[in-house]
Amino acid sequence: MKIICKKSDLVHGVSIVSKAVSNKTTLPILECILIEAEAGTITFTANDMELGIETTIEGNIIEQGKIALDAKLFSEIVRKLPDNDVTIQTDQDFKAQITCEKACFHIIGQEGSEFPYLPEIEKEKSITLSQFSLKEIIRQTIFSISDNDNAKLMTGELFEVKDNRLSVVSLDGHRISIRKIDLNGEYDDFKVVVPGKTLQEIVKIISGEMDDEVSIYVTSKHILFEFDNTKVVSRLLEGEYYKISQMLSSDYETKVVINKKEFLSCIDRASLLIRESDKKPIIINITDHALELSISSFFGSMEENIMIQKEGRDLLIGFNPKFLMDVLRVIDDEEIYVYFVNPKAPCFIRDDAGSYTYLILPVNFNH
Repeated sequence: MKIICKKSDLVHGVSIVSKAVSNKTTLPILECILIEAEAGTITFTANDMELGIETTIEGNIIEQGKIALDAKLFSEIVRKLPDNDVTIQTDQDFKAQITCEKACFHIIGQEGSEFPYLPEIEKEKSITLSQFSLKEIIRQTIFSISDNDNAKLMTGELFEVKDNRLSVVSLDGHRISIRKIDLNGEYDDFKVVVPGKTLQEIVKIISGEMDDEVSIYVTSKHILFEFDNTKVVSRLLEGEYYKISQMLSSDYETKVVINKKEFLSCIDRASLLIRESDKKPIIINITDHALELSISSFFGSMEENIMIQKEGRDLLIGFNPKFLMDVLRVIDDEEIYVYFVNPKAPCFIRDDAGSYTYLILPVNFNH
């Protein structure tokens, strides 16, 4: 194989697929990136058997062929080459010569045909949406997945299409995040659970531009994201996702309309007095026209009032401040609606259009 391509294209391609390189494996080939030059395209592939990424770059193919190169070493070399055209040439013994200006590396590779290809995905059920929308939806929900592998389904997000509307749901036992968007076009209904790791990598790769689209295809075992010159294939999490509809009550005793930025800044200031390990709640006291926020810890105490519009009863309730801040950081609205039932029940933050709903469980406190 012999190819010539721009360093910038090479770096871009390698950085995309590196996200699917396995770092804990008994198969050394999975620690490699496959480089393939045929039919006028240069393709990079990485696959850890749970997540696989393939992308193509432009370049000049002088001789077709393929080779698997150690991903860590190859990406470090590529990044540190001069900014010029790079030539990659291989021989029969699976050695690669990487040349750029006066720099010339010789590294040992592995046979390309040993590399596990990405699974073929039947393109039956699919949706298409803008990269911007997908990136936003993931950003606005991914923070409330669980990192506990004992509750496997909680480490992923539910993607459900019903009546041409996409709902994305995450939960970790203390909170639930739901985002919904209307899709343009007619689509079949489906429901799958996508690993959080896959979605975190997708967010890093996609452009997030409104004009760029991403097509998503699902089968019973896999999900495929196709955009630009890239394919991302992931295994799905198996099992029946939690029935969240019964947790989402529309009843409330107290409704508060509050300035989001003010609320977030206030909680952020209060958090200066606590350490993660403290588990100190933030106390919210809701009266007629004000929300009083207070916190006391080993380091000191703080109180602050925020003007609000209130319907219903006065209320005293405690929350983990991080959970509130996670939600407030991803909502773009200037004003938010917060609904409370009682000091022991979850609060809801949701908009009238139903495009987002966040549920947060309160914490007990001694006052």
